[in-house]
Amino acid sequence: MKDVKILIVDDSPFQIALLRDTLTENGFNVVGEAQSLEEVISEVNRVKPDLVTMDMTIPGTDGFECTRAIHDIDSNIKVIIVSSMMDEELIKKAKRTHVSGYVQKPVDAEELTLLINRVMADEELYLELEGMYANVFKEAVLDLFNKLTKTVPEFTDESTVDIAIHSEGISIVMGIIGKYSGRLIFDMSFETANNLAKVLLRRDPKNNEEVLNVMSEIANMFAGNACSMINKKNKLFGLRVAPPTTFHGESINISKAELENTYSAHVKTQFGDLFINIGFKRGDGEWMSII
Repeated sequence: MKDVKILIVDDSPFQIALLRDTLTENGFNVVGEAQSLEEVISEVNRVKPDLVTMDMTIPGTDGFECTRAIHDIDSNIKVIIVSSMMDEELIKKAKRTHVSGYVQKPVDAEELTLLINRVMADEELYLELEGMYANVFKEAVLDLFNKLTKTVPEFTDESTVDIAIHSEGISIVMGIIGKYSGRLIFDMSFETANNLAKVLLRRDPKNNEEVLNVMSEIANMFAGNACSMINKKNKLFGLRVAPPTTFHGESINISKAELENTYSAHVKTQFGDLFINIGFKRGDGEWMSII
């Protein structure tokens, strides 16, 4: 990651000193400070920072007006609010003002460093994810089946072509959020789902609803374990899974998502075939705050 130049905006010399020490000790280049709107405009033009830490209480103005002034000069400059105040209304307004993140005082050095590095992550981070995620998700499938069923599935028809999907009967769709956003699809026939549920429940499923609940939890464990494995390799990703959405029926078509790269495969198991499809895209991803 490149050297990150940071401008500190705060009306308290004490807080500026604390932030300067924290940022410097963690490898960032503090290039200036400002305590008013006029100083913000002057310093941004003078030092051309990559990122600004912004207090909310500035004499005669506030952090949002200062942020708008910064983006009028250069919309590429990232702004992170560092304030003692944090509530839902302020966070909503911060998002509308194109703030990149929000941290509450007193600041934890590790959390602030992680947030800045996530906000400033460049192309190298995405390429790192692109190069690893398919193998990680495959490993997660193998590990899950080994732990739950003591069996080893086989991967066939592996592809990186983004395609529309025609369901075999049950499709579980999960969003992935974090530094980058993505999507996972876990698809199978009712027969495969029933066979797998029977083994996991150690009895016949009571009804189709119970089968769907079991498969939803399997998908949740699969996606969650894979994202945790990726985060362990590099915590800047900060990936998490959204609650699963389950579709079922005789004719389900899922259109192609606007993803930059995908991985798909058929997974042959002792209980029947499964289909997995995972993909990610560049972009700001989840709006980031340390709460």
